[in-house]
Amino acid sequence: MVKPDKVAAVAEIADRFRNSSATVVTEYTGLSVSQLSQLRRALGTTAKYRVAKNTLVKRAAEDAGIEGLEELFLGPTAIAFVEGEAVDAAKALRDFAKENNALVIKGGYMDGRALTVEEINQLADLDSREVLLSKAAGAFKAKLSQAAALFQAPASQVARLAAALEEKRKDEAPAES
Repeated sequence: MVKPDKVAAVAEIADRFRNSSATVVTEYTGLSVSQLSQLRRALGTTAKYRVAKNTLVKRAAEDAGIEGLEELFLGPTAIAFVEGEAVDAAKALRDFAKENNALVIKGGYMDGRALTVEEINQLADLDSREVLLSKAAGAFKAKLSQAAALFQAPASQVARLAAALEEKRKDEAPAES
């Protein structure tokens, strides 16, 4: 007999899978409640960290159409459902795992495919969205400045040439008289 609370839990987890930009599956054995609270604070508003039963998570992942994570749902499992930037959440999880050996990142899911631990670490090594946007804006501004200087160069060359011709005519004019 299916219990209504388990059906509701599966539906909630499936919705989180569907609405998340990415998910990171972790093992939390050995972390205290205060450490889990500290991890949730470190994730901030970018992700929701949820401890769940493997059987419920497997069903929810299947309902949400998530494939390739089945082997990660072994042992005590907690999932970070990333609602904001995946880079920020990956950095927070990686940094917390470095400080607390009890947190083990098992893998994740993003853009329709499963992620390995190495891919999550590469994601954590990326600059944040804001930094990348500012770098792109700086590069565009530099190219626009170069283009403006390039477009201005012929006009200034013509002005210098005209000034030189006028100077030459002034020098030649008194000699003819």
